[in-house]
Amino acid sequence: MSKVPMARLDRLLANLGYGSRREVQGLVRKGAVVFDGVAISDGGQKVAVVADLPARLTVEGVPVDPPAPLTLIMHKPLGVVCSHREPGRSVYELLPRRWRARMPGLSTIGRLDLDTTGLLLITDDGPLLHRVIAPRSQVAKRYVARLARPLRGDEAAIFAAGTLVLESEAEPLAPAVLEPLSDHEARLTITEGRYHQVRRMFAAVGNHVEALHRDQIGALSLPQDLAPGGWRILHPEEQTAVFA
Repeated sequence: MSKVPMARLDRLLANLGYGSRREVQGLVRKGAVVFDGVAISDGGQKVAVVADLPARLTVEGVPVDPPAPLTLIMHKPLGVVCSHREPGRSVYELLPRRWRARMPGLSTIGRLDLDTTGLLLITDDGPLLHRVIAPRSQVAKRYVARLARPLRGDEAAIFAAGTLVLESEAEPLAPAVLEPLSDHEARLTITEGRYHQVRRMFAAVGNHVEALHRDQIGALSLPQDLAPGGWRILHPEEQTAVFA
């Protein structure tokens, strides 16, 4: 049986973004930290860091945020970026403010550019992140593209051939699957994550992507009840679906 991880309460809450350890000690002195119905009197008390911790520990009457590892599913809206360093509003600003101070920090699993919407995964689980984006995993990502010009009819064969080379690159793309939805709309499934790949693929066949939306990663689909800007914790079975 694996050993249950334990952590000092003040360090745990500081790592979850509730403030510095001194600030957490202030919460403890106010009686604002309650574990199993009893106010904590010592910030150095150790607690088990397990999945049901939010059901047992509250801070100012509110269940504590889930401990690491944490993975979220988000419906990325238009006009926000996926990087801490890019200018403009970021997806992290859609999350509770204190989550930006969590340790380990949250990162997106891959990126969607400013003008792309849809399914985005955010995690502090490093091994999961690397497993999803690793080329050997070949996790499929499915997009719906609205195009400026009508489909010519030969795009599916070109994308499936595995010989298309993007501008300024030397290595051909892996085969991809194109499904026409209308004259100006198509669904494209790729297994790589090159820079602006979908937009550049359509540019390579003489078209321009006017709108791009990711609706699926692996067998995980964007929930229909998740509105743009909405997010929730990813269920374990959904995480498994990413690799299905």
